[in-house]
Amino acid sequence: MAGLPAFLLYFVVGSALITGFALVYMRLTAHDEIVLIRAGNLSAAIALGGNLAGFSIPLERAIAQASSIADCVLWALAAMLIQFAAYGLARVLIPDLSKKIQEDRLPSAAMLAVIAVISGTLAAASMTV
Repeated sequence: MAGLPAFLLYFVVGSALITGFALVYMRLTAHDEIVLIRAGNLSAAIALGGNLAGFSIPLERAIAQASSIADCVLWALAAMLIQFAAYGLARVLIPDLSKKIQEDRLPSAAMLAVIAVISGTLAAASMTV
């Protein structure tokens, strides 16, 4: 139980970073994920879920290897930038991406999710101490 305070601290910081990522990501998109998901749009859920997973993977690595909270936050910010760049790439590769997600076109959402998870996995693997 000696590690419980550190666990709680990193858990709270990690949760805040995921929330921050989600809020910024949802501001970057041209569609409203929450409204679409509440309306039953599976594409919006897949796209958002893939991006959250794509960020959470390197965040896990950042928490595991961090020497301090500040170190963890810096790695997490780097991972966020990678995810935002991956979203930009997806928008180039998939014309009218937001429109397709609004129309609940699953292939576009699935491809966005795959790009996000691959980017997150690569970012996590690239993190070194």
